[in-house]
Amino acid sequence: MNPSRPPIPLHVASGKPTAEALAQMDKHWRWRYVMLAPHRLGFLLAMVVLAASGLWWALVQVDRSTGWLGLPSALAPTMVHSAVMAFGFIPLFFSGFLFTAGPKWLGVEPLPVQALRNPLLAQAAGWLLWLAGAHLHAFVALAGLALAGGGLAGMTAQFWGRVRLSQAQDQLHARVIACACVLGCASVAGLWLCLAVDAYALARAWVFTGLWGFVVVVYVTVAHRMIPFFTSSAMPMVQAWRPFWVLWLMLAAALLQVLAAWLEWAGVPASAAGPAWGLVHGTLQLVVGGVLVWLACVWGLVQSLKNKLLAMLHIGFLWLGLAFLLGGVSQWLAWGLGTGVLGLGALHALTMGCLASLMLAMVTRVSCGHSGRALVADRIAWSLFWLLQAATVLRIAAAVPGVPGAALPWLLLLAALLWAGTMAAWGVRLGRWYGRLRADGRPG
Repeated sequence: MNPSRPPIPLHVASGKPTAEALAQMDKHWRWRYVMLAPHRLGFLLAMVVLAASGLWWALVQVDRSTGWLGLPSALAPTMVHSAVMAFGFIPLFFSGFLFTAGPKWLGVEPLPVQALRNPLLAQAAGWLLWLAGAHLHAFVALAGLALAGGGLAGMTAQFWGRVRLSQAQDQLHARVIACACVLGCASVAGLWLCLAVDAYALARAWVFTGLWGFVVVVYVTVAHRMIPFFTSSAMPMVQAWRPFWVLWLMLAAALLQVLAAWLEWAGVPASAAGPAWGLVHGTLQLVVGGVLVWLACVWGLVQSLKNKLLAMLHIGFLWLGLAFLLGGVSQWLAWGLGTGVLGLGALHALTMGCLASLMLAMVTRVSCGHSGRALVADRIAWSLFWLLQAATVLRIAAAVPGVPGAALPWLLLLAALLWAGTMAAWGVRLGRWYGRLRADGRPG
């Protein structure tokens, strides 16, 4: 195949390329093939930011444990880490779903990839600058954050354009996601303003607003629509069950956590009303966590274990309930003992256990289906998934009371190295698919 020519999808009368046509198909990785579909570009750029941020955080943990690298800090590494984990690679993964499945939900024409190129490239470049600026200069980091925020705003505007064109009867899920994206843009803007004036406590509130009000809202909305559908499709004996009260509960739970972040910034937990708020907050989290664990079982958690790719989705959703349960226990311990001890464990049960597990499962599923491969979790995907679970357990263990102070940095380092290695291996594997034509010769 002449590399200067545009890719030509293989079409035959039967709709299925012949073996001879497949044998002659270009097998090389080419950038122009990345531009064949929105998910290719979005997922590839997300993998770059994911791998870079994982490697960066692992190096920070090595330096904290050993002091070998002597890394300078223009911004607090914890703030840099929390921002890129909430706003960095996840919105880029969202783009792959929203501009592939979103138009089908809405009954509108999909956008050409070229319309998404600049917003997505701006996000990826901005977050790489953010990581570099963390050690070079705060101005570089803020410039990167502004670039990433602009890219996210452009992506959000494009998705809202699809929503406004829709005449579909059911637009609820798409509109909830679109509103969440607006809140995500506001959160990045708020984070930028706060860092520009060194208001770190307020910046932290904006990060948690984006995490819960943007990222988690998108996740639970997609989960409500897709997990029952995927389960009933793969296992006809399991009926698709997704009443809307379940969606409202999950959205309310996410907004409760946004409220908690702002009350913490306002100093309520340390005030006279603090114990009462902690008790109410903890109780609500325990109730929500219990309902979500029950929902995971109703949606077919046990039955899904026969299908590895489906099991990855259900285990990831189970972590959401466990995160709320851990958060509730932490609040109750704070009420009874005067100090919360599992807050970071609950946070990482959410981010690594739930969000990352669902990310790995959903992106693997979409990548397999749109690259002409079977919709299965093979040995590599299944092994990577369990390495991620191990990294999650290690990180949660570091938040459990009783861990010796001398062991804590090494436990954090091991979790960070396992995370970085798992995400890099996953990214390299799937990244090779995005720049190649589909294995079955079909377009897309």
